[in-house]
Order: sequence, then C-alpha cells, then structure tokens
Amino acid sequence: MDIRLINIGFGNIVSAGRVVAIVSPESAPIKRIITDARDRGQLIDATYGRRTRAVIIMDSNHVVLSAIQPETVANRFIISEQ
Repeated sequence: MDIRLINIGFGNIVSAGRVVAIVSPESAPIKRIITDARDRGQLIDATYGRRTRAVIIMDSNHVVLSAIQPETVANRFIISEQ
C-alpha cells in the first residue's frame, strides 16, 4: 500500500488519499463548514496563528485549516501523485 503525504505548511502533513477538497475560506458556505466542524470537534487548525488561506476537507469529515494558498496545496498534491 502506497501512502502519499502532502505538506500543508509548518511541517504539518495530511494523507493525499483522504483529501476530498481544497478550497478557499472566503465564501459563506465554507465559513459555515468550518463553524460546523469546530462544533463537532473535527476542526484541525494547522495555521499556527496565521491567516487561514486554504481549507482542506477530508473524507472523515475532518476539516483542516492551512496558512498556505489552495493552489500551492493543490500543486503539492499533483506532484505527490506523479
């Protein structure tokens, strides 16, 4: 079994096979997803106090906040697939 990992900033890593979506946190529906995940106890804040720039939604319904741009995370995802 080949497990691919993606660096989401500051030494934090997520499993590429578990990622459902990588989105920007600007829209109201995404802000609602973040609030709901926080209420459920399934929010993982990997920003180290910096501004949230990417929201990573996992297949386990966990929501991961990252301080790097969604495009950067996506590029790392694509590179790990090759």
